[in-house]
Amino acid sequence: MESPQLKAVILDWAGTLVDFGSRAPLQAFMQIFSTAGVTVSEEQTRIPMGTEKKQHIRQMLQQESIQTAWQEEYGRPSRESDIEDLYRQLAPIQIQEIDKHSQIVPGADKLFARLRERNLRIGSTTGYSRMMIEGMLASAQQQGLKPDCVVTADEAIGARPGPAAALKNVIAMEIPSVTQCVKVDDTAAGIHEGRNAGMWTVAVVLSGNASGLSLDSWEALTEEEKRNHSSSAYQKLESCGAHYLVDDINKLEPVLVDIHRRLALGQRP
Repeated sequence: MESPQLKAVILDWAGTLVDFGSRAPLQAFMQIFSTAGVTVSEEQTRIPMGTEKKQHIRQMLQQESIQTAWQEEYGRPSRESDIEDLYRQLAPIQIQEIDKHSQIVPGADKLFARLRERNLRIGSTTGYSRMMIEGMLASAQQQGLKPDCVVTADEAIGARPGPAAALKNVIAMEIPSVTQCVKVDDTAAGIHEGRNAGMWTVAVVLSGNASGLSLDSWEALTEEEKRNHSSSAYQKLESCGAHYLVDDINKLEPVLVDIHRRLALGQRP
């Protein structure tokens, strides 16, 4: 009986393929809370990163310090209607931020070419809605990124940490088994999505949410600062459940080789 082979790589967008440091969602969330009279920190904003954006707002308001600040501002706990209002404000700001941060992560175009050479299908999921990323997808295509499938958070109810969006990729790309897929993401929510779908998972650490630095800010660090920052970023994701952790997508190919080896030995995620 022939052993199963790796068939597909399903990638996240912000912090994985584009927007080094995952800056676009950060700026948008901080802005809508500031407009609402509630100051939130970058650290607080990044905690729910990777989830669907309305759920992200909901989880921010569940943080005790943010909820306390909200009640001080409005004299009552936040309501579901407040979440809806914040989400409506988020959409146009988020689109602007995404468009400003649509540069691909260095090496992403070369990775796509190498994945094609390996006859691997390329899927993708995101915590963004379809409306939010139309411009980003067009820009990404111009930069050499054209996946076989894109499933957004609003197209898969319960996505992230649920498996719905990842599984829609499997169905759309006609992959025989989830064990033949690798999910690549920069957030714990995205890794949980892959694990819940029964896939191999790879966390990218330095290009995304765990690091949080733009490419310019990262390159401006001294070598010692990079080592210290890298160590801190890896610690943030080491317990997320990923089968592998790598710096960024440029380190992905050796992982794919190892997963192929493990499949041949009969191992499963």
